[in-house]
Amino acid sequence: GADSFRHRQAGATEVAIVSGNRWALMHELRGEDEPPLDAILSRLAPCDIVLVEGYKREPHRKIETRRLEAKERTPLAAGDPNIVAIAADFAITGQSLPVFDLDDTKSIADFIERTTDLVA
Repeated sequence: GADSFRHRQAGATEVAIVSGNRWALMHELRGEDEPPLDAILSRLAPCDIVLVEGYKREPHRKIETRRLEAKERTPLAAGDPNIVAIAADFAITGQSLPVFDLDDTKSIADFIERTTDLVA
């Protein structure tokens, strides 16, 4: 909200945002390096799976997302053995990895369940 924004602008390093339905803790880095993924994961409650956005250089299994507006960028899959599939909003051919439509969340979720042993 507006108050937490003002607190961060005034120099607060951490701000908690709390409502009757949820809470969030925001930590301003203010020139610090981005924390390693393990440091972030250690702050989470126990769970079966964590979906991570970013940390593309970390050695965890990942699905590369490709968007039409960035079609000319070099794909990461060819150089990263931890990429197990690709999800894109445009047609991709000639891949040895599974390719999903970016909006086909059911197929992507099914793939994640099958490849992570989450199916009961």
